[in-house]
Amino acid sequence: MALVDPEARTTESSLPAEHADDAVGSSHAQANETEPLETRILLGILLGRKGLRAGWSIALFAGVYFLLTALVGSIFLDLHLIDPRDHFTARAALFGELVSFLAMVAAGVVVALVERKRGNVLAYNLGGPNRAWRFFEGWVAGFIALSGLVGMLAWGGWLHFGPVALSGGQIFQYAALWGIAFLLVGFVEEGMFRCFLLATLTRGVNFWWALGMVGAICLYLALTTKGNAVWGVYLLALLGLVPCLLLHVNKVEGSNFWQAAWVTSALFGFVHTGNNGENWIGIFAAAGIGFAFVVSVRVTGSAWWAIGCHAAWDWTETFFYGAADSGNVATGHYLTTAPAGSALWSGGTDGPEGSVLVLAVIVMLIVALVAIYGRARDARDPVPVNELAAG
Repeated sequence: MALVDPEARTTESSLPAEHADDAVGSSHAQANETEPLETRILLGILLGRKGLRAGWSIALFAGVYFLLTALVGSIFLDLHLIDPRDHFTARAALFGELVSFLAMVAAGVVVALVERKRGNVLAYNLGGPNRAWRFFEGWVAGFIALSGLVGMLAWGGWLHFGPVALSGGQIFQYAALWGIAFLLVGFVEEGMFRCFLLATLTRGVNFWWALGMVGAICLYLALTTKGNAVWGVYLLALLGLVPCLLLHVNKVEGSNFWQAAWVTSALFGFVHTGNNGENWIGIFAAAGIGFAFVVSVRVTGSAWWAIGCHAAWDWTETFFYGAADSGNVATGHYLTTAPAGSALWSGGTDGPEGSVLVLAVIVMLIVALVAIYGRARDARDPVPVNELAAG
């Protein structure tokens, strides 16, 4: 649970101001020889050079999150705001994600207080300049990327358009409801994976811990999950192995950021294996776009682009085009589409994300991110990885 500190050689003076106090305080606590041996051992287990060790931060976050999810979920059930019988409706999605959002924010505040960030959740990859503009750019990119995928499917004859499903005021009503729902999805999933987990693991993981966590994910799936969808996680895990090992062997500065990217991307694919109707391409695509969002954090300096892109991707696929999302078609969508031909190309019942063409779209997103934002970042003073992780 107490993850090692891969940057133990870093001096306190090189740390961001918001982490320097943690490092100094924990160093003093460990160096205080007047403390009883048991106290020093306990402090060594709980604290590292940068404060509370990453493993304990994650455990605390998870504990608070799941406790509050159960509590808020029960309240919403009693108020009839959510109904377990609802099946992929805008109302169910909105209030269901609102439960997760409230629990996530509260958990983030608690951990930020414990980590002496004064409860500032922006410290988890949500800082940086031009946040509103980055969100808007991400939203536009998500709409264009998903539309490009749908366009390729239609051009190849692997997707057919049907009649418009809504009319009049219903179009705007459902557009707004699904827009809010998927905005919450973007905040929750990016908040979990590209904000808190990525930032926390970056300061507290090395190659061996990353390998152990990715290996544990794969082992769990092998022992508990049937079907070929899990191969998407295995493939992502395998593709990340050699690059992360080379970064470790060559002792590349900032390599812990990419070790954390490997873990969070594999975990992002893993959590999607519970969706109905997924195939291995869809799971690999989820892990792959998770990595694309990590790249966006690296080159833009925050997760706001990823939040916007994530929300727009889901809204465009589910509401605007009315395509299946992990095998589910939403109630209240604008256009109507249906797959045709080989499931390898059409995605079959999984939807566009299950098509092999989605992999080309993900690669193009990564290339565009590096081309557009990478050059702008190179023109500025480079941002140290530990500052990126802190937001």
